[in-house]
Amino acid sequence: MPVVDDEVAEEIAALKRERRAVVLAHYYQDPEIQDVADFVGDSLQLSRQAAKTDALVICFAGVKFMAETAKMLSPDKKVVLPDLQAGCSLVDGCPPEAFRKWREKYADHVVVTYVNSSAEVKALSDYCCTSSNAEQVIRAIPEGKPIIFAPDRNLGAYLEKKTGRKLRLWQGTCMVHETFSERHLISLKHDHPQALVLAHPECEEALLRHADYIGSTAGILEFAKKSDRREFLIATEAGILYPMRLAAPGKTFIPVPTTTGCACNECPHMKKNTIEKVLAALRDLRPEIDLDPDLLRRARKPIDAMFEVCDGKVPHRGD
Repeated sequence: MPVVDDEVAEEIAALKRERRAVVLAHYYQDPEIQDVADFVGDSLQLSRQAAKTDALVICFAGVKFMAETAKMLSPDKKVVLPDLQAGCSLVDGCPPEAFRKWREKYADHVVVTYVNSSAEVKALSDYCCTSSNAEQVIRAIPEGKPIIFAPDRNLGAYLEKKTGRKLRLWQGTCMVHETFSERHLISLKHDHPQALVLAHPECEEALLRHADYIGSTAGILEFAKKSDRREFLIATEAGILYPMRLAAPGKTFIPVPTTTGCACNECPHMKKNTIEKVLAALRDLRPEIDLDPDLLRRARKPIDAMFEVCDGKVPHRGD
């Protein structure tokens, strides 16, 4: 398996000590970035872990909305993103002004927004959620209250099935998860009859109906670790295969192909980050994520509302 060059790893380690920095790597980052990270995981989990540290600097190897969330949870820390152009198709597909106007048409609705959204869209929301706690957030809203769910329509449709609640869905999708091929998956299931299908709920319903387990990236990894099965067909971004193979070296993980037949479905935004850019971000302390204080305050509110539902409390800064 790929391992970061020793000289680069040593230089990054020295910069982390010098800057009192912590490096976060999302599961979808390249293996060499995961190898130098202090924490590897899902986006909100990483932001919460960083907030608990005494680091002065957070280098978030992920995409921009993730780094923004890290800044919301650690407003007194400097947050840098290796490549400021690392975006997200869900963010791009939900422009704040368009969302604001759409939301105004349904003023009586409670707005639940997936954490995969911009700070501006979070600021227009009542609750945030992750793929792992979205069901819990939806169920916490009184039955008589109509709900807007944004921006991922596939996750929203999955939640409708799980909760029995009718959601008004913003029509956004993840460019990675909407391209998995049902036809290729069926073929793989035929070739690997003992394999379990593990899928992210951002996938389309046609794909999800074949899944043995549907969950967040961290949930998929944990399920595979604990399962007695030895083979798994994985329907999420290919970066997760590296930590899965590290966590369960005796098991086989097979990526589900896309509609083009390629079994290498990667997020081009995530892959904008490189080990060289991580090093440069630690050295230069830029590009920096800087949020307007009022925007940060308004965007933090739905995150705190989520924490109150899921954790039973609103965490203090650094919790």
